[in-house]
Amino acid sequence: MKITARIPLALVITAGAATPGLAQQPASTDFPPAISVSGEASVSAPPDLAQIDAGVASDAKTAREAAEANNTAMAKVLQALKAAGIEDKDYQTSRLSLQPQYAPNRPGQSTVVGYRASNRVTIKLHDVSKVASLIDTVVGAGANDVGNVYFTVAEPSKLLDQAREKAVADARRKAEIYAKAAGVTLGAPLSISEEGTPTPMFRVKTLAAPMAAASTPVAQGEETLSIAVSVTWAIKTGQ
Repeated sequence: MKITARIPLALVITAGAATPGLAQQPASTDFPPAISVSGEASVSAPPDLAQIDAGVASDAKTAREAAEANNTAMAKVLQALKAAGIEDKDYQTSRLSLQPQYAPNRPGQSTVVGYRASNRVTIKLHDVSKVASLIDTVVGAGANDVGNVYFTVAEPSKLLDQAREKAVADARRKAEIYAKAAGVTLGAPLSISEEGTPTPMFRVKTLAAPMAAASTPVAQGEETLSIAVSVTWAIKTGQ
């Protein structure tokens, strides 16, 4: 999934400041002629971190029975995670609930017919090639509430820095085109601003209950990290 903050391309040439009389004004009142453009760039990379939500939902006649059944089932899931080599720091309880269940489609006051206890954990997996096998593992251990799988880049800073350099180069290329067309010379950049907040994320939804006869199909895809910048360049006239 490509996430890009796009800025409309703008050409701003301050006309009055180009006259000789105005050029002799003090710097505090001088508005230098300038060209403002946007630059964009993207860098792609395979994800190296996955996050999986998995858990157990248990139904019973009483709240205590539902809670006890859920505790027993969830303990097996956690044991399976440890057996799969997942470290304690890489999984965390994300939701724990116990709620009454009501009889459907009955007029009047709702009747409680049972209780549902649920316990979910969020699992971080540093080897994305093992996502499918881990899902099969937790489902085999009793997990019946598998949510989404999120793929991302663990340390996107270096990739984003590459995209920033390319985005500024893209802005310079555009500014030089406009400067040449306007018969002026491009000077130094007066301001550079990054538009939006880059938040790269690639998400794949998984089935809630994968079939035991086949491995869960998971597509890792590729991350696309995008940057947009706005740059204002000084221009030199009369050369």
